[in-house]
Amino acid sequence: MNSHFHIPYAVPTVLLAVALFVKVPTFVRAWRDAEVRATTLLLLWATAVLVVITPVNIDRLNRLTGVPNIASPWAYSFLTASCATGLAMIIRWREAPSERRRRTIRRLYWAYAAVVVGLWTTFLLARTPVPRIYDLDTYYAGTPWMREHILLYLLAHLVSCLVSTRLLWKWFPQIANPWLRTGVVLLQLGFASGLVFDGTKLTAVAARWSGTDWDVLSTRTAPPFALAQATLMALGFIVPQAGPALTNWVRDGAEYRRLRPLCRTLRVLAPAAARARIGFWSPLDLRLLQRRQRIHDALRLLAPHLDHGLYERAHRAAAATHGESKAHGLAGAVAVLAAVDACRGGAPAPGARPSRTGADLSDRIDAVSLALRHPRTVDGVRRRATSTESLNVHA
Repeated sequence: MNSHFHIPYAVPTVLLAVALFVKVPTFVRAWRDAEVRATTLLLLWATAVLVVITPVNIDRLNRLTGVPNIASPWAYSFLTASCATGLAMIIRWREAPSERRRRTIRRLYWAYAAVVVGLWTTFLLARTPVPRIYDLDTYYAGTPWMREHILLYLLAHLVSCLVSTRLLWKWFPQIANPWLRTGVVLLQLGFASGLVFDGTKLTAVAARWSGTDWDVLSTRTAPPFALAQATLMALGFIVPQAGPALTNWVRDGAEYRRLRPLCRTLRVLAPAAARARIGFWSPLDLRLLQRRQRIHDALRLLAPHLDHGLYERAHRAAAATHGESKAHGLAGAVAVLAAVDACRGGAPAPGARPSRTGADLSDRIDAVSLALRHPRTVDGVRRRATSTESLNVHA
């Protein structure tokens, strides 16, 4: 066994193991969710299949147990479980929750559980004294009970690929969600790879029955398609769930960064109550929620010091050279900076209650924070607004 021959097995195995590791925290939090359970199990079974079928692990398992070819029922059982879990997930995606759907999935699990029992039964009844790492399927193609063992796993896998392909093909035109469509395309490619795998394996086995040696189809042609199927199917089931989460994470991250200037500007104000300590490793959506809450709390503390007149003058000054949204943001930044200066300087709050300004700022915190990224522009607007006020006073 050459080590370089194992590299094709290692790459998808590592990818699946990483995906499984990333999925574990979600499984711990939401293990009651059927889709979360199914996705985690699918990744577990697919990873287990690739671990067991790696040639070095087949040899190691044979030597550790003292049972020649014991890796065969293990690998094919994991493959069968993966097929059942994948079919169940497709059914959950296509059909709304109902008693009919639950019955279908239960029957599916029972059918594939029977296949697993059949795999172990036929293996125990067969005589396979010679360990075969690369060509077990063709070497024992004519051996009683081992022949049935091989056909059982190939036919179960073939049926799974055919049924899944048919279900996905009929469902695809109805899918509007882009992430789900991407996942279905990956699954179709995965099942197509699985059909090629089954076709080459069955052809090689049938050739052995007729006395022809086409073992290369089983030992060299089929394995890459099996590895491709495992990777594509895992991606196909992960993408529809990870895609929206990734989109939300990118959007929340962008908003979290946008609000940083306003949050830093308002940080000088003492909070009304002790802040909850949320660390850097806390979920991003929780940190974003806390940042928003801190900004709104600080704006409420700052409300008595907000000068509505200054806000209006700054808005008029900014609107002369900027669009409406940016003008409101610059005016809000001017009003916030003036109010923070007044609050830090211990100036008494004016008698008037500028509730309109506070409401405007609360509705436009993104625009205000973006304006604070450009302090020179804010200072220019503030000077023009102050100059306008001086002119009005002298007039």
